[in-house]
Amino acid sequence: MSKLKRKDYEAQLEPLQLELAAMGRWLQHSGKRLMVIFEGRDTAGKGGAIGSISENLNPRQCHIAALSKPSEREAGQWYFQRYVPHLPAAGEIVLFDRSWYNRAGVEQVMGFAKPEQVKAFLKQAPVFEKLLVDDGILLFKYWLCCDQAQQEERFAERLNDPLKRWKLSPIDLQARAHYDDYTRAREAMLEATHTKHAPWTLVDFNDQRQGRLSLIRDLLSRLPDTEVAPAKLDFPPLKGKPAKEKFGVLKPIGGKSGGKSGGKSGDKG
Repeated sequence: MSKLKRKDYEAQLEPLQLELAAMGRWLQHSGKRLMVIFEGRDTAGKGGAIGSISENLNPRQCHIAALSKPSEREAGQWYFQRYVPHLPAAGEIVLFDRSWYNRAGVEQVMGFAKPEQVKAFLKQAPVFEKLLVDDGILLFKYWLCCDQAQQEERFAERLNDPLKRWKLSPIDLQARAHYDDYTRAREAMLEATHTKHAPWTLVDFNDQRQGRLSLIRDLLSRLPDTEVAPAKLDFPPLKGKPAKEKFGVLKPIGGKSGGKSGGKSGDKG
């Protein structure tokens, strides 16, 4: 099956992004809190999906949580503790690029967590999420799927593209030998944490563009009517002729100025 072409993808994405913008207004108006968890295969397309959602939202409202390896202190905390400061406040959206489910995935498969730690996590995660949902947080969990052939193709692209090389880590390369192990870990995770109050949704991301559209449509379909009209703003004409920039200490680079900076170097703040 041929993949969705960019022109068709962008045509379908635009009305969804308008709905996402309306969603943002509704959240601000209602004070609701929205949290979306993105998990899945390496290279499946979590970052692209998050970018498609956040692209036209207010960055002061929509936050992306992509936590790095825990520090020594964080490793000694209650497991969920380092994630709590990233939970949304009233009117906010938080998109988790991986989450506490690291423990059920990479930490388990790559041997970073002991079996008893994974067992405890699978028991505690539904309880933790029940507390969040009971407090009013709108919680959605997505797991992005792709076949190993697609994964290998994307790994190779990252390896050979200097602009994407940063996305490829030694752990990613080790994970290539554990595709089936990740499948088993995912199924155990779903068995323990696919609950009525916080269900999982699996999304096919073999075609990343189609996957993004499917995910966004599903997310929007799970929210109530989000239609809140934008605030009316007066925009009267200027009283005089538009002014042009005037410069003293420094001149801007680019444009008709030839690209050279005038005056003293450095930022005058």
